[in-house]
Amino acid sequence: MVEVTDAAPQQTSQSPTPPAPTTLGELRATGVTARPVKAELRANLLARLAAGEPTLPGIVGFEDTVVPEVERALIAGHDLVLLGERGQGKTRLIRTLVGLLDEWTPVLVGSELNEHPLAPISVWGHRQVAEHGDATPVGWQHRSERFGEKLATPDTSVGDLIGDVDPIKVAEGRTLGDPETVHYGLVPRTNRGIFSINELPDLAERIQVALLNVLEERDIQIRGYRVRLPLDLLLVASANPEDYTNRGRIITPLKDRFGAEVRTHYPIELADEIRLLKQEAQTSWLGAGSDLDSPIVPEHLVEIVARFTRLVRESSQVDQRSGVSARFAIAGLETVAASAVRRAAVAGEARPVARVVDLPSIVPASRGKVEFADSGSDNDDDRDMEVLEHLLRQATAQTFRARCGGLDLTGLQEHFTGGDTVESGDLVSATRLLGQLGTVPNLAQLLGRLGVPEGEESAEQAAAAVEFALEGLWLTRRLAKDTDGSRTIYGA
Repeated sequence: MVEVTDAAPQQTSQSPTPPAPTTLGELRATGVTARPVKAELRANLLARLAAGEPTLPGIVGFEDTVVPEVERALIAGHDLVLLGERGQGKTRLIRTLVGLLDEWTPVLVGSELNEHPLAPISVWGHRQVAEHGDATPVGWQHRSERFGEKLATPDTSVGDLIGDVDPIKVAEGRTLGDPETVHYGLVPRTNRGIFSINELPDLAERIQVALLNVLEERDIQIRGYRVRLPLDLLLVASANPEDYTNRGRIITPLKDRFGAEVRTHYPIELADEIRLLKQEAQTSWLGAGSDLDSPIVPEHLVEIVARFTRLVRESSQVDQRSGVSARFAIAGLETVAASAVRRAAVAGEARPVARVVDLPSIVPASRGKVEFADSGSDNDDDRDMEVLEHLLRQATAQTFRARCGGLDLTGLQEHFTGGDTVESGDLVSATRLLGQLGTVPNLAQLLGRLGVPEGEESAEQAAAAVEFALEGLWLTRRLAKDTDGSRTIYGA
């Protein structure tokens, strides 16, 4: 079973106490040296590899494909671009790289560029050290603060990324040639850290040109200023392969300056798809403090959602260029959990447990996340819904065969031989459902096949298992089923 909670994705935790040195003299006494950020990433990565620890925790399905390529790029000291369809975890992977930085790093107090006290790069930084010497104030920056990110949009300017003249500083009486009149952009302000540009092809080509020096010469140019800042950062970009020809492209000189290009993908194995769902699904809109806040989605329903997602991706009626995001599956599982919570609140159930009857809610909720091929006619919406409903039934049948193959369900089937029926629905409680069946033969074996731990059975879990068996018997043509709105009736 999967308990859907309010757990957020794993974040880098901050140690409450930074290192002790607070002046340049105290820092020198510790023997600390100014280490480039790429050397820092390489050393910490190699230390994790040697210790057998996960290098990019929380990244699912990339262990044997994408992760080794990223590791090689970091060891080589390469800036990299991640190419992949939407919802493949590119942004998540980029943000996880922050965990490979040192937890704390020294900076000059007041520096806009996060300058290392032993290696200042700006006019201001050199002046601070010259004026104060060993008494120069030193602060400590946590690795979570050493990450910059920009979503590339057509209106992004050079000033946003690199910098521009600050009219306020000029008005204060400084000359236009003074480098201290510059207001630095996002890239210089992420000096000694990791900077990410998401959806790079959306960036106007003339703006992409501004990044050429950052990647190659490691400096910046601002409106003709003679500003040479040896920036120290790792630049990572993401892009959809189709963007090269559709919305924009990455200019050839910029592509050439990235040291590595890594292709991402959707989970290859079903087990990875299920693992990703369990990790990412959450119902953050729920509060805390009662059982209604912790819906349970049984293992077989998680598998159905995972199989459904994979079938949609593989369907010839879906636009393969756009892909089917992992968010499609995550939102689907959360919708199923929400349906269970709604039923528990209305029917007075002790604990929300999702059932097969909650699955149809996925289709209308996720319709907007799929782009179908050859759309355009007035009947497309109805056809698209039919395609998704058919694929959902197919995913349920596959899961039934995988989970219940060889299990004797004739006792359950015989309940209907006398003409009896069983009514279910998204507001039919577990007690009411089970009350129509009486004793269910082989219920313990069925619960075991569906992953319910022995001793943790409940009426809600039993109802979820029985309803799955009824649906499976219908899909394998051993029972009849009639659906009328929210009512579902199983019979012989």
